[in-house]
Amino acid sequence: MRTTRRAVGAVAALTAGVLAVGGLPATAQPAHPGGAGGGGGVQLEHLDRGLVAASTSEGVFLSWRLLGDEVTGHTATGMAGPDFAVYRDGRRIATVSDSTNYLDTKAAGGTATSRYAVAPVTEDKRGREKVGKRSPAVTAWSDDFLDVPLNKPADDVTPLGEPVTYSANDASVADLDGDGALEIVVKWYPSRAKDVSQKGYTGNTYVDAYELDGTQLWRVDMGVNVRSGAHYTQFPVYDFDGDGTAEVMMKTAPGTKVTTYRHGKPANARYVPISKADKKAGVTDDSDFRWSAADYADHLVELFQGWTDEPEVRSGQWPATLEDAFGIEQRYAYPLSAADARELVDYYVDEWAPARSDRNDLRTFDGFVLTGPEYLTVFDGRSGRPLDTVDYEPGRTDDGLRWGDYEWTRVEPGNRVDRFLSGVAYLDGRHPSAIFARGYYTRAAIVAYDWDGRHLSTRWTADSGFKPMNNPFLDADNKGVQPDPGNELTQLWGQGFHSLSAADVDGDGRQEIVYGAATLDDDGTLLYSSSDTLPEGSSNHGATANLGHGDAMHVTDVDPSRPGLEIWTCHEGGAGVPYGSVLRDAATGEALFGAFSGKDTGRCLIGDVDPTPGIEVWASMPDGTDASGLLSATGTQLRATTPGTNQSVRWAADGTTQIVTGSRDETPRIVDGDGTVRRTLDGTRANNDTKGNPSLVADVLGDWREEVLVPTTDSSALRVYTSTEVSGTKMYTLLHDPQYRAEVARQQTTYNQPSYPGFYLASDTDWSQVPVPRLSTR
Repeated sequence: MRTTRRAVGAVAALTAGVLAVGGLPATAQPAHPGGAGGGGGVQLEHLDRGLVAASTSEGVFLSWRLLGDEVTGHTATGMAGPDFAVYRDGRRIATVSDSTNYLDTKAAGGTATSRYAVAPVTEDKRGREKVGKRSPAVTAWSDDFLDVPLNKPADDVTPLGEPVTYSANDASVADLDGDGALEIVVKWYPSRAKDVSQKGYTGNTYVDAYELDGTQLWRVDMGVNVRSGAHYTQFPVYDFDGDGTAEVMMKTAPGTKVTTYRHGKPANARYVPISKADKKAGVTDDSDFRWSAADYADHLVELFQGWTDEPEVRSGQWPATLEDAFGIEQRYAYPLSAADARELVDYYVDEWAPARSDRNDLRTFDGFVLTGPEYLTVFDGRSGRPLDTVDYEPGRTDDGLRWGDYEWTRVEPGNRVDRFLSGVAYLDGRHPSAIFARGYYTRAAIVAYDWDGRHLSTRWTADSGFKPMNNPFLDADNKGVQPDPGNELTQLWGQGFHSLSAADVDGDGRQEIVYGAATLDDDGTLLYSSSDTLPEGSSNHGATANLGHGDAMHVTDVDPSRPGLEIWTCHEGGAGVPYGSVLRDAATGEALFGAFSGKDTGRCLIGDVDPTPGIEVWASMPDGTDASGLLSATGTQLRATTPGTNQSVRWAADGTTQIVTGSRDETPRIVDGDGTVRRTLDGTRANNDTKGNPSLVADVLGDWREEVLVPTTDSSALRVYTSTEVSGTKMYTLLHDPQYRAEVARQQTTYNQPSYPGFYLASDTDWSQVPVPRLSTR
């Protein structure tokens, strides 16, 4: 495999104060706000004990957090730290030293009406017991789950009168009000949500914030100028400025409105502010930039009339006439008159495009938002109030013409141009930055932002630029066209995925951005872009090709026998890419093992699902067939069949990985790698069509294991499931590992991927190799 390393001189340029990234000048990295306390560690949340009490057939199961700053070292079965005193109705009933859970059996007197609390127990200098602050007392859930009541948005209709209903979709968690407890942010999906490649109007997207008791804090109505679908609204929730309360960042537009709730009722509402320049241009909160089919036809007329003024036409890069571009006989004089442009548009829409593909029905192309302002807004986590709004970077430039949306056989305006990602990364090793991106099939542009409590500032921009095209309407004319060799970031082109990850892949204490098959260093320069030789059976045996785009990506320490992290990915390039699935060294991008499939390998997952040392990896095709079976961390096939690929969860007491199955109208289940059912999540549904994701899988409450958050079938509540299997492992909350915490904030993005820590965590973990957290919590 060949990878491209970044230039070493970029570091010197950065320390000098200015860094050229993607051919664009970038300002020097600003000093980050110092809200993370004086400990000098990574800025992470101040969390409460997270105590959960759940009724079981045997009694009351209790589970709580060991905090990262309480860890003092390692033991044979976990991490060293304080013991914990367990209290029932104010009386101490037990001391737990080897875990962070306890079963108060019925025989011992545990009942669902009892009130429980825990407190850390240490020793003073004289060896005497020292009991710390008790947690607030809790009573038991009636089962192993908690229903968080939700306020479902009212039904609606599209401009064409199509009915719209709502269901709860992806979720994220953070401490929005500074009390040490996590709140939940939920995205509402309309029944008429659309993939970027699908035409038609959508309903509005809503984003809500709730306390765990169902108290609603606020609601953001994204408005008509933000289309609804998996690729449009990403919402990282994080305490970016270290003041103890989290913010929410989202791509917004004129008409985006936030409503603050008090005592369960709307209290006040305000719109995201419109920039001065946009106000001057006549934009208002009521502006509607959605295109009807007639609007799109008018847009094409305008494009065709102005063809000779396009910079690429004037430079000679693109054909001088549209007839040349379409490969037909010359018909018109240029510049085109309005009548001639309309006639050529009719030909293009009704004859030329349908001849390329019977899916090119551009006469009914409507519902897209491809003009008008685009913003990035920071919302206050407690009230939802907009704190700062800037222009979204980069802007569209056009309706996808330069992004390749007209190039292929299937003409898909608005597709590649409107693909968005977001995340969080500790680029300086201490403070979180927000990551927002546009594009991955072709051009990829990633921007890192810092938030100081008042203003957003750009840390860096990494932009591949557009792929040069000889003809934006015919992909055959563009084969072999090479990107600008003077800009190393052109190697991001086409390497992005439907998600990204933040991980310290090179061990320097600062996180990098794993952008699919390429990785950006913490300063925004290219660390590497992965490629390899095409094998026999491929479209061009012996040639070198990029690994290319894929749908799923997983970054963690997969193989503990080798240093560093690994990346497991699957790729959809079929016969044109070297691998259908591949495990790479995260530091270099080099392939460790992989398999050529020659097909779109659409799904892949990792987990400790077999006793073999290391974490197992597997992949499957869109039709559900296995790509190469269940593989060990070193590439040995363990069996021909594989577990599911929807989502994983750390559920079991022994540290193995479980799988969440079920999509569409199926009832979700938590199963072992061999299919054994551990829990059926009756009365709930997973999200995102065939993806079958829960709203969130994360270590939200209790011990280090993960909760599964799924909507009830009617979306009246978000149900939080917790494992009640007593574990003998003592581990700190995963939210106090920087990679895992950033991954939880990223999990809601586009095609949800599981969250992973920055170290090896499985049933055979060598605890002496697990890092003792060094963190600041204000």
